[in-house]
Amino acid sequence: MAQKYGLDTAKLPVHVGMIMDGNGRWAKKRNLPRIAGHREGAKTVRMAVKTSGELGIKVLTLYAFSTENWKRPKEEVNFLMNLLVEYLVKEIDELQQENVRICSIGNVTDLPKKALETLKNAEKKTVNNKGLQLNLALSYGGRDEIVRSFRNIAYKVKDGLISPEDIDHDLINEYLDTKNQPDPDLIIRTSGEMRLSNFLLWQGAYSELWFTDTLWPDFSKEEYLQALEDFTKRQRRFGKA
Repeated sequence: MAQKYGLDTAKLPVHVGMIMDGNGRWAKKRNLPRIAGHREGAKTVRMAVKTSGELGIKVLTLYAFSTENWKRPKEEVNFLMNLLVEYLVKEIDELQQENVRICSIGNVTDLPKKALETLKNAEKKTVNNKGLQLNLALSYGGRDEIVRSFRNIAYKVKDGLISPEDIDHDLINEYLDTKNQPDPDLIIRTSGEMRLSNFLLWQGAYSELWFTDTLWPDFSKEEYLQALEDFTKRQRRFGKA
């Protein structure tokens, strides 16, 4: 499939992260409520998942709801939680057919009961799928993830199960939400903002970054392919000469 679009399969990213920004601004430009932008953005999620699976990308991590997003108006938060449930219920059969495995990262126990139950059911139903791994970052913040991992390591040190000398990059990786997953090769952010906004801070240390002014609901398959093509042309040295 990658060759169909003129992409070098061997040079495609294994793991892509997406900061899906601009739903609210998309709606405002059209004099619509913010929730209309979120609903339209869900269509772009469908495109990103389908395209990633077709191209053989192994992991796609979507920044769906950050720890900071809890500060938004209650009505918007409730809508986003309901939209998550709606998406998982509506798409689960197709995701299953496409061999997509759903996983979650973040402090998901903060989610409302119905959202958490629906998420866990989707994870359970797709656990044996071997195609694209779809990470939904929910109630997620990179700093929060690092704090939680360090706290859990500290408990093990306190109990004498780990010595301070054992703590290295590999050990820390074992306590992150993305345990046993490759770091993101490429992080895409829409809407013109040029920052990571607390997304995969540890894992993204050497990620290639790709920014676009396009608002998330307008982010197309063609532009996604453009980002991937740009990635295949980059030289990744990881600090080496």
